[in-house]
Amino acid sequence: MDPHDPTVTDPALYKVIFENERVRILEYRDEPGDRTHVHRHPDSVMVTLSAFRRHVSANGRSVEVDLRAGEARWVGAQEHSGENIGTTATHSIFIELKEPASATATSVAAPLGPS
Repeated sequence: MDPHDPTVTDPALYKVIFENERVRILEYRDEPGDRTHVHRHPDSVMVTLSAFRRHVSANGRSVEVDLRAGEARWVGAQEHSGENIGTTATHSIFIELKEPASATATSVAAPLGPS
C-alpha cells in the first residue's frame, strides 16, 4: 500500500467504507484541532456530511475552506495536509476515482483543496 494513502497516514481519521475496481469510498471524521499528516488523494468527489472549517496546505501553498453540510465538491488529485480550524467536528465522504484522468484534465494544475 502507498505510504501516502490517507488510511495509512491517518488511520484514526480515514476509513474505507466501500471499494471495487473503479472506486474507493472513504469516510473522514475529525474534531476541532485535529491535523492530518501529508497524504495523497486521487481525483475525488467530496461530500460534506457536516459543516466544517479547514486549513489545507501543500508545498508552501495553503488555503482555508469553510464548507456547509450537504455540499458535493470536486477534489483534483493532490497531496496535502489539513487541520480542523473550526469549532465543529468534520464528517465527510470521499469518492476516489481509480480510472486515470484524461490528458486534458492532467495538463492543468489542480487547485488546492476542494473546488
